[in-house]
Amino acid sequence: MLFQKKFNKIVSPRLEEKVVPFDNKRGATPVVKAENQGSSALGTSLKAQSKINPLKHPEQRVGVFIDVQNLYYSAKNLHGSKVNFGNIVKEAVAGRKLIRAIAYVVRTESKEETPFFEALYNLGIETREKDLQIFATGMKKADRDVGLAVDAIRLAPSLDAVVIVSGDGDYLPLVEYLQKSSGKQVEMVAFGETSSSKLIEEVDDFINLSKDLDRFLIRDSGYNSGRNNVTRSVRK
Repeated sequence: MLFQKKFNKIVSPRLEEKVVPFDNKRGATPVVKAENQGSSALGTSLKAQSKINPLKHPEQRVGVFIDVQNLYYSAKNLHGSKVNFGNIVKEAVAGRKLIRAIAYVVRTESKEETPFFEALYNLGIETREKDLQIFATGMKKADRDVGLAVDAIRLAPSLDAVVIVSGDGDYLPLVEYLQKSSGKQVEMVAFGETSSSKLIEEVDDFINLSKDLDRFLIRDSGYNSGRNNVTRSVRK
């Protein structure tokens, strides 16, 4: 797997740089990854059940890393709606000390994403921008997996908990590295239906956004949902 090869180059100890203070800089563009996330996260394992209520205390330093395209396409394809990133970050932080919240986005030539990026900026969410790649065959690519992994590893020394907002199974090597090599608590926030079951089993905590759609989606007022509260367990 290409991401696995790139990740193996990323985990060098020399990447543990000094953390730069959050400067609220603007300038990234969101992109969407149309990729089948593979196995659904609807089954429950003993490991996942044992982590329903992980230790979260107010003094923990938290970093939130958001795979915008993963959430965007999940919300669009599952519910025909947009994502409420403000509420998602608030749920991920859970009353702890937020050190950095970073959204990984893709910039297109049309710049039509600019209002969205400005909205993220106003919510206190940094953006990491990358140009959309268009190949001669017409294929488009905008993966931000590696960029997110690099930042998570670089900032890990200043964090107690790393929150990955994505259900993409490609982040499994990153999760394992942060847990076993850095001793970090790694948490995951995503839509259960489009999340990797292996990723859910590995993380220390999982928040299934599908359990409270009214809170985590932005949609037409006429839409009614029977979903209830967010739960930190895999849906049976």
